[in-house]
Amino acid sequence: MALYPEIQPYARGMLDVGDGNHVHWETCGNPDGKPAVVLHGGPGSGCTPYPRRLFDPAAYRIVLLDQLGCGRSTPHARSCRQTPVVAGQTGV
Repeated sequence: MALYPEIQPYARGMLDVGDGNHVHWETCGNPDGKPAVVLHGGPGSGCTPYPRRLFDPAAYRIVLLDQLGCGRSTPHARSCRQTPVVAGQTGV
């Protein structure tokens, strides 16, 4: 499979999902492109440059999330009861 060139996020942040939990997110590619939401494997990993290269950055707005307890999401290694709905808060 051919990969697209490496790109950097143009926006990133922390989504407050309550009870002291925050989900890290980042977006790259075309801000007006078709949304592509990337969920990493796990446990323990997080957003990395590789998945950004799977999508045409001219056509897609690529949204990557670190699941709770992983990557830059906080807190780390804690059992969380929530599954956040991120569509409205990330603009997808």
